[in-house]
Amino acid sequence: MRHIVVIGIGSGNPEHMTVQAINALNRADIVLIPQKGEEKAELASLRRAICARYLTNPRTRLVPFDLPVRDAARADYREGVDDWHAAIAATYRTLLAAHLAEDGTAALLVWGDPSLYDSTLRIIERLRAGADFAVDHTVIPGIASLQALAASFRMPLNTIGGAVYVTTGRRLAREGFPDNADTALVMLDGDMSFRHLAGDDFDIFWGAYLGMADETVISGRLADVAETIAATRAGLRGRNGWIMDIYLLRRR
Repeated sequence: MRHIVVIGIGSGNPEHMTVQAINALNRADIVLIPQKGEEKAELASLRRAICARYLTNPRTRLVPFDLPVRDAARADYREGVDDWHAAIAATYRTLLAAHLAEDGTAALLVWGDPSLYDSTLRIIERLRAGADFAVDHTVIPGIASLQALAASFRMPLNTIGGAVYVTTGRRLAREGFPDNADTALVMLDGDMSFRHLAGDDFDIFWGAYLGMADETVISGRLADVAETIAATRAGLRGRNGWIMDIYLLRRR
C-alpha cells in the first residue's frame, strides 16, 4: 500500500517545523513539490529550503510537478472547485504511480495546518476513492496562520469567555459580522470585505506573509486603517505577484 504523509509546515518560517514534522519528512521516499508558475515560485523555493535545512535521509527524492490551476472565471464557484480538486487528485495519482513503490511513502508539505482552510485532505480522499491502487495517509499538524497572526501581535485570539468565529471573506461579505461572537478571524479575503463593515465598531489586526521575510502587519480602529491596509496589500501583491494574508476583527 502506498502511503502519503501530509505535513503542516507553518506559515512561511522554516522554524515553524515541529520535531514530529521533521521526523516524518525524513521517513518519506519522495517529497512532492508543487509549482504554481513564475508568480508563486517563492512558495516552491520555501518548500525546497525546508527540505535543504531538515532533510537528512539521502534516499529521499524531491519530485517537482505542475499543480493544476482553478478556473476563477467559472460562474459556479463550488462546481469550479470540485473540478479543480478532481484534476489535482488525478495529478497525484499519476505521480504516485510513476515515482513511488507500492510500499513507499510520499510527503506533501502543506502551508499552515492541513485541517484549516486547505483542501489537501479532501483531495486525498478523492484520490483514495478513484485510484486503481491502495493509498492511505497520515497527518502531521502545523502552525496555522491564525496562530502566527496572534503571535505577531502578541495577543490572545479570544476575549475572556468570548467566542471566536473563523470564516472567509466571501461569507463575511454575504453574512456580515456574526452576532454571537466578539472576535472573527477572516481568511481567503481577496476582496477585503472588511471595508463593508461599520469602521467605528471594530478593531482590525491584519497580517501578510506571516513568518516570511516580507511579513507586514497593520492594526488599529477599522475606520482609521482600512484604506491603509488596502493600499499596502495592493502594493505587496503587485511587487511579489501573490499574497497570503489574514486578519482578525474585534468589536470595540
